[in-house]
Amino acid sequence: MAAPMSAIESAWQVLIANFTEFQLATVVTFLLHETVFFLSGLPSLLFERFGLFAKYKIQKKSNTPAYQNRCVLRLILYHVCVNLPVMIFSYPAFRFMGLRSSLPLPHWTVVVSQVLFYFVLEDFIFYWGHRALHTKWLYKHVHSVHHEYATPFGLTSEYAHPAEILFLGFATVVGPALTGPHLFTLWLWMVLRILETVEAHSGYHFPWSPSNFLPLYGGSDFHDYHHRVLYTKSGNYASTFVYMDWLFGTDKDYRKAKTIEEKEGKNL
Repeated sequence: MAAPMSAIESAWQVLIANFTEFQLATVVTFLLHETVFFLSGLPSLLFERFGLFAKYKIQKKSNTPAYQNRCVLRLILYHVCVNLPVMIFSYPAFRFMGLRSSLPLPHWTVVVSQVLFYFVLEDFIFYWGHRALHTKWLYKHVHSVHHEYATPFGLTSEYAHPAEILFLGFATVVGPALTGPHLFTLWLWMVLRILETVEAHSGYHFPWSPSNFLPLYGGSDFHDYHHRVLYTKSGNYASTFVYMDWLFGTDKDYRKAKTIEEKEGKNL
């Protein structure tokens, strides 16, 4: 007798019975991305707009409502005109690499090990790609769009030039492309990556922020520094962890600034 399906497997059975794999890997993936991204990114926008949790805001400056709205409208345009077509046209490549959506779902150890691998690989590739974007020509013509928001909030995490979306997006998909994951694993990776980058751009550092509990995790304070200083001195290029910047010395100015802040705090 076959073992009874778990609640997750039962829900997955409903999905694969009602949608084709192409629909799940493209349109449904896009809708999942949009839902998680905007639901996780809107709170920091609203906190900033209404002055909520001001004591935890990293920068004292705030974006105007008009500047926030500009970001949201351009994001919708970029997502529909860039992200969705990329998902549709990359589907055959992922199928070739081994993407599947059928039951059974992969064992949790496979899911966890693959997602951890994706985080480490993405962080490594993102570091070098991001560092390249801070060279003079690429910054001026491409990456400066992302840095239009020197005071970031969650939704600015995906506000970027279309060329950058494709360039750094490669870091996010190369891990799954190498392992040929189950679509369930791909969705979990996408959700966690969205939550990580939204938190890093939130502009708020709370007592419950992940960087207070997870070793080597950068988070909002680490990345906010990257946005608020001159692009040639910003450092802190990694997406998730801090060790790449530490290994290559691109966090020195950030560490010095933190030391000064701690000394000034003690003297108050």
